[in-house]
Amino acid sequence: MDQEGNSTSRLNGMFRALSHKNYRLFFMGQGVSLVGTWMERIAMSWLVYRLTDSVFLLGMVSFCSLAPSFILGPFAGVISDRFDRHRILVVTQASFMLQAAAVAALVLTDTIRIWHILALSTFMGIVNAFDTSTRQAFVIELVEDRDDLSNAIALNSSLFNVARLVGPSIAGVIIAAVGEGACFLINALSYMAVIGSLLLMRTKPFVPVKQHRKVWQQLQDGFRYTFRFPPIRAIILVVASMSLIGMPFSVLMPAFARDILGGNANTLGFLMGASGIGALTGALYLAPRKSAVGLGKVIVAAAVIFGLGLIAFSFSTILWVSLLCMLFVGFGMIVQMASCNTILQTIVEDDKRGRVMSFYSMASLGMGPFGSLLAGAIAERIGVGYTLLGCGILIMLTIVPFALQLSRLREMVRPIYQRLGILPEIASGLQAANNLTVPGKEGSP
Repeated sequence: MDQEGNSTSRLNGMFRALSHKNYRLFFMGQGVSLVGTWMERIAMSWLVYRLTDSVFLLGMVSFCSLAPSFILGPFAGVISDRFDRHRILVVTQASFMLQAAAVAALVLTDTIRIWHILALSTFMGIVNAFDTSTRQAFVIELVEDRDDLSNAIALNSSLFNVARLVGPSIAGVIIAAVGEGACFLINALSYMAVIGSLLLMRTKPFVPVKQHRKVWQQLQDGFRYTFRFPPIRAIILVVASMSLIGMPFSVLMPAFARDILGGNANTLGFLMGASGIGALTGALYLAPRKSAVGLGKVIVAAAVIFGLGLIAFSFSTILWVSLLCMLFVGFGMIVQMASCNTILQTIVEDDKRGRVMSFYSMASLGMGPFGSLLAGAIAERIGVGYTLLGCGILIMLTIVPFALQLSRLREMVRPIYQRLGILPEIASGLQAANNLTVPGKEGSP
């Protein structure tokens, strides 16, 4: 009975953020939408490679869809801190739906051209710049109990990677059967779920705060706060370097699936699905954690796993070996990114959350397109395998500076954890001291 009770307790702990109604609505709406999003990603990469046979243009499309996050991210963070995040998300999700519908119409009528893809990808990137920083900051509004924040972030990662597992697998079958157009249409319809979930939420009325500082001044404040505090700066730099060096592997997958493994769209779906299984495993590994304590070491270990998985993958010419490697790649990637996100969300001040998370979005999404463009250009010259090998080696090298300064960063974050009551032994000690000084408390004089 004790074992059964412990298992039930662990299970409840793993999904405790779902006890909050608004978060539960967000979780369900996002779940449907993300499956559609991953279907579109696979369909888009396959469509571009089918139309152009160019690895460079694969990188260019990724660049157009993500580069605006690098340029507009800081301004989006200021907007997120100044205006109603709930309304911003309704507008951005509706804009995503219109973009997906336009792509679907062009593909289904066989009028799609590469310039259409580049233009619509750029539009999506502009919308994404505002959506990502706002969504990252909005999560804390959906979870009333801050103790459940790390669980909510881990569940978000789990959801993302369930969709990453399911979406590509479905897309591979649909592309082989009827073509890419159906995937884009399904994605457009899937946004209705997340928009509906946002409209059903009952959030606290937004009360505008009278702003005495201009947007540019607030942007400067956010920049100083982010980059003058070493723990936040170190996390942002880790995310940026991993996005620049590590994330381009997904952009090169169509070329790897077709040219190295001799496969088709189904092969691409299997590879991305395997990465999704590994990432889902990583997210579930993080879900039971009750705080951000100890995640620094987890970040280092996850980066090593990510790098080694990519190195092994670069040498593979056999499908089942490649799938096995992708499990480790997906696991290391998501554990590292989710751990960085959790630490940031825990230590950042609430009034600067939107701006800090906009810099996080710049690092995680804004650096990716530069890496994709660079990886695509290098792969054209030296091949996909050698490019992925280089990415894996660089991932392991770039985590070394963070690992060397980890103990110093931990000491800087410790006072914040004490103030938030995250360190249990310190929190209980403070409570005991409080009991001795507050009249009427047991043990007071």
